Amino acid sequence: MKKVITYGTFDLLHNGHINILRRAKELGDHLTVAISSDEFNAIKGKKSYHSYENRKMILEAIRYVDEVIPEHEWEQKIADVKNHDIDIFVMGDDWEGKFDFLKDYCEVIYLPRTVGISTTKIKNDMKKVNNA
Repeated sequence: MKKVITYGTFDLLHNGHINILRRAKELGDHLTVAISSDEFNAIKGKKSYHSYENRKMILEAIRYVDEVIPEHEWEQKIADVKNHDIDIFVMGDDWEGKFDFLKDYCEVIYLPRTVGISTTKIKNDMKKVNNA
């Protein structure tokens, strides 16, 4: 069985999220998604609309996702790859090169992002609507 992992916050789920999850799943038999815990988001200076538990529940309902685990810190990726017997690490190409250190442990693939959509864009668009 070929195992794939990806990481993200996955707040305000949109078609870009679904696209990367679908493409990641197509690379293997089992997809693990590590989502940023609320505490880790605070460390990164981010605040999600949905709590970790709600984001986890939403992701678990997506057919491409086999397992959801928490991401508590940047440094846990090597341990996650080892502990979950991961063959392929997948991230969006906006992270190109940032996780190449994982190539000692698994294959690293950067997938193209879906053009025209992001959680930041949705939040900015909502601000414009609310201020109009």
